[in-house]
Amino acid sequence: MRNTLVSFLFIASFSLSAVEQKTEEKHHEDPTKVITKLGAGYSDDFTLSGSLALDQVRKINGNINKDGSEWRLGGSWLFNFGIINFSLGRSEYNDGGKKDNYSVGTFLPLNALGIDTGEWMIFPMAGINHNKIERFVEEEPESLDELVMQQNTNNGGYLGVMALRPLTEHWTIMGFTGGGLGSDDYSNIWAGAGASYKVNDNQSFNLFGFLADDSYGSTSKVTVNYTYEFK
Repeated sequence: MRNTLVSFLFIASFSLSAVEQKTEEKHHEDPTKVITKLGAGYSDDFTLSGSLALDQVRKINGNINKDGSEWRLGGSWLFNFGIINFSLGRSEYNDGGKKDNYSVGTFLPLNALGIDTGEWMIFPMAGINHNKIERFVEEEPESLDELVMQQNTNNGGYLGVMALRPLTEHWTIMGFTGGGLGSDDYSNIWAGAGASYKVNDNQSFNLFGFLADDSYGSTSKVTVNYTYEFK
């Protein structure tokens, strides 16, 4: 019981430090921003996304596409060194395969570590994950009834970076890239880039392209999103 209380006080002290250090409004695309927002987007399908701030340091977030074939649900906890994210979700490969992902990761803003990045906002990321993958066996079937899904699981970790560069009061360019390694010779890489337009203090749009490739398949998308931030 004593150890549990000490751990709680330790976590709470970090969280309170994060609140105390909040001296200015964060950029609307900042991945460490704890807010309540609702968004809609379109890629190959219509998507709905959002987050619910429980207080100044914790939030629940998620997204889902129109038919529920791709989705993500998670939570975040802000600390003075960055933000910790927990999530689970499902995504699809271009060939129809599926991947269930469970992960714990973080974004660490370099300016919070005292590193001057000039006009760029740079967020290194790192985490661990568990993947369960279903893919079609790579043999030519005689009919659709003979298509077989094969399951694979692996555990691993990833490293990456996200960067934002405000150009004007309204326009921002952004990009991200990274890769990971896992058990059973699993590996993946991903990259994306785009631009964001801030309409006002509540509304914004972004457009970006995304490419990902791993040991079992690839995914590529171009997505446009609208977000409304509640204040």
